[in-house]
Amino acid sequence: MRLNSLRLSNFRQHADTAISFESGITSIIGPNGAGKSTLLEAIAWALYGNPAARGNKDSIPFLRAPGRVVVRVELEFELGRHRYRIVREPNKAEFYLDGSAVPIANSIRGVSELVQRRLGMSREEFFKTYFTGQKELNVMAAMTAPQRAQFLSRVLGYEKLRDAQELAISRRREIVATSEGLRSGMPNADNVARMLAEASARLDAARVRAAEADRRREESESNRARVTPRWVAAQAERDLHLEIQGELRVAENEAASFARDAERVAREIAEVTAARDELDRIAIELVPLGAIAAELQEVEELYREESRRKTLLDTERAVAEEMGRLAERLAKIENAPTLEEQVTEELEKKRHELDEAEGRLEARRTEWVRDTQEADTKRQALRSQYAELKVQRERLVAAGENGICPTCARPLGGHFRTVLDLLDSQLETVRVDGNYFRNRLEQLTEMPEDVKMLDERRRATFDEVGKLERRLAKVQHAVQELGQLRREVAAKEQRQESLRTDLDALPVGYDSVRHDQLKEAVNRLRPLGARADRLGALLDREPQIRQQEGLLIRSTLAVQNRLKELRERREQSGFSQERFAALRTEHERTMEMLRIAEFSAMSAEKDAEAARNDRLAAERHRADLVEKQRKLQALQQEQKLHEELDRAFRDLRTDLNFQLRPEISELASAFLSELTDSRYSEIELDDQYNVVVLEDGVQKPVISGGEEDLANLVLRLAISQMIAERAGQSFSLLILDEVFGSLDEARRIHVVELLRKLGDRFDQIVLITHIESVRDGVDHVITVRYDESTGASQVEQSDTTLSLPFGGTDVAAD
Repeated sequence: MRLNSLRLSNFRQHADTAISFESGITSIIGPNGAGKSTLLEAIAWALYGNPAARGNKDSIPFLRAPGRVVVRVELEFELGRHRYRIVREPNKAEFYLDGSAVPIANSIRGVSELVQRRLGMSREEFFKTYFTGQKELNVMAAMTAPQRAQFLSRVLGYEKLRDAQELAISRRREIVATSEGLRSGMPNADNVARMLAEASARLDAARVRAAEADRRREESESNRARVTPRWVAAQAERDLHLEIQGELRVAENEAASFARDAERVAREIAEVTAARDELDRIAIELVPLGAIAAELQEVEELYREESRRKTLLDTERAVAEEMGRLAERLAKIENAPTLEEQVTEELEKKRHELDEAEGRLEARRTEWVRDTQEADTKRQALRSQYAELKVQRERLVAAGENGICPTCARPLGGHFRTVLDLLDSQLETVRVDGNYFRNRLEQLTEMPEDVKMLDERRRATFDEVGKLERRLAKVQHAVQELGQLRREVAAKEQRQESLRTDLDALPVGYDSVRHDQLKEAVNRLRPLGARADRLGALLDREPQIRQQEGLLIRSTLAVQNRLKELRERREQSGFSQERFAALRTEHERTMEMLRIAEFSAMSAEKDAEAARNDRLAAERHRADLVEKQRKLQALQQEQKLHEELDRAFRDLRTDLNFQLRPEISELASAFLSELTDSRYSEIELDDQYNVVVLEDGVQKPVISGGEEDLANLVLRLAISQMIAERAGQSFSLLILDEVFGSLDEARRIHVVELLRKLGDRFDQIVLITHIESVRDGVDHVITVRYDESTGASQVEQSDTTLSLPFGGTDVAAD
């Protein structure tokens, strides 16, 4: 992997930063907190998204950026023969290939997964391979021996063998469980054979019973063919007999119905004759009913008018009472207009007195407040003057005769006592004046008596004005009510006149006794009228009844002739109920035998079908047994395969772990020899995975902190190179973050020189440090500084600069 360029927009403290990466050693230099490591964080964030960032995505945007700012990181790099460009924002990402304008992935998850596939490394493997921080140099020192072995196995990818072994073991357990399930579900072979033999025997027996049932069914069919024609003929004779019987019953019912109708018509003719006689008698009694009804109508009209007269009289009395009450109220408020003028005049006078009282009170109160404020202002000014004079006197006393005058700034000399006396005189004058104005303020604190008297007079006048206003409101209301009362009196007088006119127009002469007599006569004659109406309706039906009588006579003769004919046909039919019953019994016996034969044949067929199904089921069980035996054999073979894989993975892990320490030791020793000018040419991991430095082949018993960091650094470089080789990637990029912290100046020079010697292995080496002296030994320098005024990091790029001697100032020394 080779970095080409990086651009940050509003990413943490980098508001707008663009960097180009070249081959060779590049140093990113700047004080702590300037934003150096943020550049590496941006590279990891562009590749792997939010999981590679510190904190959460809400902490990424530049704090001083305006609202709705766009956070963006754009990274270009080469891998293999291709050139890639990633553009990532918090909520979207795009992945471009070989300068194409169309992304090959355009989602956050899609870009992250594609990066991992192209690099062949997860985020953790990337940091363990390409990136080394100071805090990771001694990561193994704090571990126990088993933890160190497990750590190396994990970072070098040996844990994948353990995972594969676990998969093989898990699959073997699944195979064993599946085999046990197959064995428990397999049918017994002897039971399957016995089921097949029993089903075959039942099928043969069922076939014999079916043949016998078919023979009996054919005999029953022959008997039915012989009896059925005679039974059909007997049914036809019976049907004809029943038809004649039915028609005969219908005719007899019609004859009986006609007889009943003849009796009813005879009764109705007798009722018509009696009704005619009764109607003649009632007609004589109903002669006076018309005159009585007309007179009753006239009397009831007079009754209704009399009721209206009573209602009008009641209304007239109520109107008269209301007019009396209105006249009484009019007498009380008749002088309201005159009283309104008097009260209005008196109110205007009192309001004028109130305005004068308020004016005098306001003027006197303003004068009192002004005196108070003036006294307070003068007192405060005197207090300030007193304090100033007191300070001048204290300075004068402190300076003495050789001091400088506080007012004219000239030497005092012999004028010291004169100036001092002058200041004392001024202090006394200010103090006396201050006491006067203090006493004056105390006197003005209480409200003056004349102000109190003016305020009391204003309050009394205000109360009198309020009373007059309320009285005027009542008088004005009475004036309004007076007009309304006069209108109501006029309306009532008009209503009285209308009532008298209506009363005069009503007729007179109503007689209640005559009214009761007429109602009694009408009530007595009205039932006779209703009876006469019913009798008349009955007489109106006489022609219809006579017509029904003639029709019934003709219908009765026709029904009697029909009955005679039907009885003769019944005698001629020759139907015998005994012969029909005998044929029915014989036919039913024949049909019962046929049904029994058919049921037997059907039952035999069902038994045969059941036997065939049982034999098929037994054959399926036998086929299932064969298939499960085949599967069980295949699972047993697969189980043996995964047992072999388990042993192979275990042996391979054992061999790799056995070779792990010598291989790491060899790579680390080469790095250490180059780093220390062959002073220390060998480093190894003992059986407890402790780092051991050898000097002339002998273990060095005590090593310094710097030497320990060197040992950890070369060990970390060896591990990183092994990881890259096992990941299938050329180890062309190396990033070291603050690895010079515990090294002295000579060691720093050696580390830089070592890294330069390793140029054939690492095409790009990026050093992040706050030590300025490192810039003299690198090819390219990226300077990062923090601008307090903008709150953003400022980045400058240059080739190797000799502005400071190698071994210069540590900018983070504070």
